[in-house]
Amino acid sequence: MSYLIPDTALSIAGLTDYIRLLLEQDEQLRQVWVTGEVSSANQHRSGLFFTLQDPDGSAAIKCVVWNSQLTKLAQIPIRGEQIIILGNIRVYPQRGEYQLTVWQVLPAGVGLQALRYQQLKNRLQEEGLFDVERKRSLPIHPQIIAVVTSPTAAAWGDIQKTLKQRYPGLHVLFSPATVQGEQAPASIVKAIARVERDNRAQVLILSRGGGSVEELACFNDERVVRAVADCPIPVITGIGHQRDESLVDLTADACVHTPTAAAELVVPALAELYAEHQERIAVLHDTMRIEMQTAGNKLQGMRDRLHRLRLDRQVQQEVLNLSWKRQQLIQVTTGRLQQATQHVELLRQKLTTLDPQAVLQRGYAVVKQENGAIARSATELELGQELSIQLAQGKVKVKITEVNG
Repeated sequence: MSYLIPDTALSIAGLTDYIRLLLEQDEQLRQVWVTGEVSSANQHRSGLFFTLQDPDGSAAIKCVVWNSQLTKLAQIPIRGEQIIILGNIRVYPQRGEYQLTVWQVLPAGVGLQALRYQQLKNRLQEEGLFDVERKRSLPIHPQIIAVVTSPTAAAWGDIQKTLKQRYPGLHVLFSPATVQGEQAPASIVKAIARVERDNRAQVLILSRGGGSVEELACFNDERVVRAVADCPIPVITGIGHQRDESLVDLTADACVHTPTAAAELVVPALAELYAEHQERIAVLHDTMRIEMQTAGNKLQGMRDRLHRLRLDRQVQQEVLNLSWKRQQLIQVTTGRLQQATQHVELLRQKLTTLDPQAVLQRGYAVVKQENGAIARSATELELGQELSIQLAQGKVKVKITEVNG
């Protein structure tokens, strides 16, 4: 029996090439996201080869990450882990196989959330939103506080009860918000903005009770984190979880792990304040008593010392010494005054002897020429020259009529 081979029959290479063109030129397959579980992984010189399969094992696909791309992956494929990969389909004619050439690998499910959380945390940390220097101190005795939480949550009741017990009469401003679900981030941001516009609160509590990671996801939302960072008043977070801190906790000025703890932190207990006050009064009394006792002992010691020194005798002796020194001073001063008086009299007598007026009183006269010079020799004078004669009483002018040498 003979068979007629149709003209449309393809070779294996032709069929494989046709399949390659279909797969590699398909727009959907040039860049495709695929999720699955890594069933095997082998490192070769050229790259990392692994198999990705559905969790139930119903389907699998071979994948490769070339060495040039390995350092750029967010996560290295490891057997047994759920991942999401980005790549394109490639067909290998020699083996009649196709596989995914992988460009990027991300963790799936909880792992993806953790990756996004870490990336956002790193970015906010680089901006300085978690720096200790940014955190403000809480007011010691606030009179008005604001609370942002759900009006139906147990957290709001716990906070009210705690504040009433610890600090009766405190003014509490309640700004309701949704604290779970997709609408929670926007609702919390609006509630914080409402408190800011009111501009009365001195501190703000952002709180909710416990919950799963998914229920607390709103406290890792960037919008909520930035609203807390930009809030003009100190913020305390009291979110009911005991494991990892949320990004809002890291940004807030203070954080605790329960709504009740937040209420305890924001205000002191009046009973404790009263006890502390009484304790300070007791300490002050004891201190004053000790100080007065010490001062009294010191005063008595000085009295005893004065008594032992017999101060009255010392004063009498000092009075006698001063009296004796006074007499000595008077004697010395009197002697020096007499000496000075005698010296002055001697100088007066000398001055009297040298006084020209005294000579004139004895009958002598002073003859002066016209230029005021005193005439001492007849040879200096000429006939007809006028002279002035100073007498004891008055002056006379004369003219020379004769000169006798």
